[in-house]
Amino acid sequence: MSDLIWLSEAQMRRIEPHFPLSHGVPRVDDRRIISGIIFVIRNGLRWRDAPAEYGPPKTIYNRFIRWSRMGVFNRIFAALSAEGGKPDQLMIDATHLKAHRTAASLLKKGLFPDVSGAPKAA
Repeated sequence: MSDLIWLSEAQMRRIEPHFPLSHGVPRVDDRRIISGIIFVIRNGLRWRDAPAEYGPPKTIYNRFIRWSRMGVFNRIFAALSAEGGKPDQLMIDATHLKAHRTAASLLKKGLFPDVSGAPKAA
C-alpha cells in the first residue's frame, strides 16, 4: 500500500516528550504505532482494517485507548497548538452525525425532552 502515513523523525522528536514512561517491558515501536493510529483515524477505518505494515491492529487499538485515557494525545495537541501562535485563518468542521430512524420516536415516547416549545401533536 503506497499511501501509508509515516511520521518523520523530526515529527517524532516534537511529540516524544509527551509520551508516558515505559515501565518494565519496552514498548513496541512508537513511530509505527502512532503512524498506524493516524492512518486509521484519518481514513475512517475500523481498527482491524489497519494495514499490516503498522503492526497488529490490537496493539494499535490498545495504545490508542490507553493513551487517550491517560490524556497523552490531549497534551500533544495542546503543546503543538501552543507553539503556533495566533492562526491566520480558522476552519469550521463540517462533521455531522446521522440519527437512526428510530430516533424520531424517542420524543413521542417521552425518552427525549422536548425543548422546542412547539405544540404537541395529538
